[in-house]
Amino acid sequence: MRLLDYLSAAGGAMRANPFRTFLTMLGIIIGVGSMISMAAIGAGAQAQVQDQIRSFGANVLMINAVPRNRNGIREAGNVRRPLTSGDARAIAELGPVRAAAPSVAGAAQVVHGSLNWATTVNGTARDHFTIRGWELAAGRLFSPDDERDAGKVVVIGSTVAHKLFGDGDPVGQIVRILNAPFEVIGVLREKGTAGDGQKQDDVVFVPLMTAMMRLIGSANTVNRDAVAYILASARSETSMTAAIMEIDALLYQRHDVADDDDKDFTVTTAASILAAQKASTRTVSFLLGSIAAVSLLVGGISIMNIMLVSVTERTREIGLRLAVGARPRDVRKQFVLEAAIICAAGGVFGVILGGLLAVGVAKFVGWRVLLEPQTALLAVAFASCVGIFFGYYPAKKAASLQPVIALRSD
Repeated sequence: MRLLDYLSAAGGAMRANPFRTFLTMLGIIIGVGSMISMAAIGAGAQAQVQDQIRSFGANVLMINAVPRNRNGIREAGNVRRPLTSGDARAIAELGPVRAAAPSVAGAAQVVHGSLNWATTVNGTARDHFTIRGWELAAGRLFSPDDERDAGKVVVIGSTVAHKLFGDGDPVGQIVRILNAPFEVIGVLREKGTAGDGQKQDDVVFVPLMTAMMRLIGSANTVNRDAVAYILASARSETSMTAAIMEIDALLYQRHDVADDDDKDFTVTTAASILAAQKASTRTVSFLLGSIAAVSLLVGGISIMNIMLVSVTERTREIGLRLAVGARPRDVRKQFVLEAAIICAAGGVFGVILGGLLAVGVAKFVGWRVLLEPQTALLAVAFASCVGIFFGYYPAKKAASLQPVIALRSD
């Protein structure tokens, strides 16, 4: 028999019992659908994590002050020595570090005319924008004179610009922050949402000294040089580890830290900030993968059972084919191919179901969906292999029938 003959015979057998064929495919459809959902959601979430890391900035390190550890317990409010602008300058001089920027932050109302908007005010240095990879849509950033003289200038995010100025040009306009007038010197290009869900464009930036003297104040009432946190960037991805180690060693010395239990700061990366989101994605993918494995196993067993029933029902047909010259391997090929076609068809429907399920889940939880064609083809091919594996025994049983005995069956 030619391949076309095998396909025609298998298709005829499937059309003879369409409802039973559908029930046979159901386990494969669910299994492949779960597999496709897992792959699409997992790949989309991984891509989203990478986008968020890129959005946060390349090779970014965050240095935060934390309460010191006493007997293994963090003591609330007991930050022995805060981070300072001097720490940031010292970090910037390290070999693996490209730049470092101290920052303080607080919430405030920004007013323009009759409009006002509650947002985050961040006092920082010009290097902050370089570290975060922030680009200007219009205007300029702080000048050295602005930073040294605590100039009353502000760079605003795209969300604030839209809320206060609509489609107008904010550059050169005056806004009031805590009743103090500030000139808008720049508008940042839209950056999107960070990994922690924070809207990065809903922020305004002023020079660090301006924030400390006129708006927010220092992060510590005793030490006027204290800052809330320091952002730094490594020179390259490969130098991240070296940068972390050298920052640790530097702050150990500057803060008189005796050991790890006495440590009053942390150095984290953007990737570690997003680790929780990545872990939740892996959990969902693992659950969907488990469902896929169980469903494919059940579908394979169902294929075997139905094919055994089919062999019993078509015993006379098998005997007649063997009697007129068909070889046992021809019969075996026919039944194996029939099982493979049923599973492949179930795989195609499973890809469609999985794609729809992935889109629904992604919309519900806010994740991206990324379904690659090779993944869909691999899923259909795997489903066909399941059909071949579980269909082989019924096919072998059909091929081993004796023509005389088969023709005499009812």
